[in-house]
Amino acid sequence: MSILNRRDAVARLLKGRKEALVVTGLGAPSYDVMAAGDHDSNFYLWGAMGGAAMVGLGLALSQPGRTVLVLTGDGEQLMGMGGFATIGVAKPDNLVLIVLNNEHFGETGMQPSHTGQGVDLVAVAKACGFTSSERILDETGIEKLCASMHLRDGPIYAEMVIGTDEPERVLPPRDGVFIKNRFRKSLGLASI
Repeated sequence: MSILNRRDAVARLLKGRKEALVVTGLGAPSYDVMAAGDHDSNFYLWGAMGGAAMVGLGLALSQPGRTVLVLTGDGEQLMGMGGFATIGVAKPDNLVLIVLNNEHFGETGMQPSHTGQGVDLVAVAKACGFTSSERILDETGIEKLCASMHLRDGPIYAEMVIGTDEPERVLPPRDGVFIKNRFRKSLGLASI
């Protein structure tokens, strides 16, 4: 099986973000997105493991004119399995859920995750009603995802198969109030 370099894959994906809102899951997905370049429309989650997909769903429903990209890890998405069903029922056409799958719980010590034991999140997303559900193993898959993520044909699930390497952490802002208010401002909303 082919394995993507996580930093390169995320950077390539975000080059085609256009005006998309980006929600990152706990840990490495946040570092990868930050390494690709900070942006006012990035919403970095520092906690709430398992919640990135649901935050993305809320944004997709409240901002129907914007593409919403959620980048999270397989360990976090395993903790939010119910989110697949909720997204599948809500059917937001502007939501793209991208899981960086290294088959490990990276933030808690690299213990093997369920995806390395046969749990197939691509099949779960498909069974829950995602319009598209695919595993990305190479650059061609990334290009295909970049071409389709703004077509409003979602919800889309894409799983990028990555290695277990741990590149240097590039930490986004940690101040939750700052992140929230900056993000709200990028949406034309007042700070609260």
